Amino acid sequence: MSKILFILTSHDRMLNGEPTGLWVEEHAVPYNAFTKAGHEVVVTSVAGGKVPVDPKSTPSAEEAEKWADAIAVLADTPAFDTLATDGFDAVYMPGGHGTVFDMPYNKKLHDLLFHFDATGRVIASVCHAPAVFAGMRRTDGTPFIAGRTIAAFTDAEERAVDGVEKVPFLLESRLKELGAIHHGAADWSPNAIQDGRLVTGQNPQSSAAVAELVLRLL
Repeated sequence: MSKILFILTSHDRMLNGEPTGLWVEEHAVPYNAFTKAGHEVVVTSVAGGKVPVDPKSTPSAEEAEKWADAIAVLADTPAFDTLATDGFDAVYMPGGHGTVFDMPYNKKLHDLLFHFDATGRVIASVCHAPAVFAGMRRTDGTPFIAGRTIAAFTDAEERAVDGVEKVPFLLESRLKELGAIHHGAADWSPNAIQDGRLVTGQNPQSSAAVAELVLRLL
């Protein structure tokens, strides 16, 4: 079976100070899908330690029971850059607004993703986590995401959650500016896209579909 590296945000505040972090569903649904299929999941975060959770994503009692194992690992995570990653077959980054702050500007994370890409391994992200690609440029200066077909949290969805003034950039617009071919669906509709071994999803509702595409690739 395969080994999958999860990298979660460690950022806990929007530009206006509002609490944010990981969107729990985007972590828990794929976590359950991968572990149920028999794969090994190792959960890390950008800075290590307890993962901040967006309070708006607090699960219901039923969800909390179903996602108990996935939620338990959030209490204490290693920083992703403290692990040897050669044994992993895929990397997955769930979203939440926190990812727009601490993933686009992290060179160690970008180097890891470039290495996964160069060695033919799966790279997957959902919702706001494709923000990581906004800061990734090749040695010749071309954006990593240029010419790639993707899905990510749309500008319309950002407006719908009143987030436009709270984030450093609008994700859909920024990725398009970098040459990505962005395919958006209606707000809150499941939308997952595979481009080679790159898998992306639009929103929390796309988490299961992203996981399914990753499982097919593995």
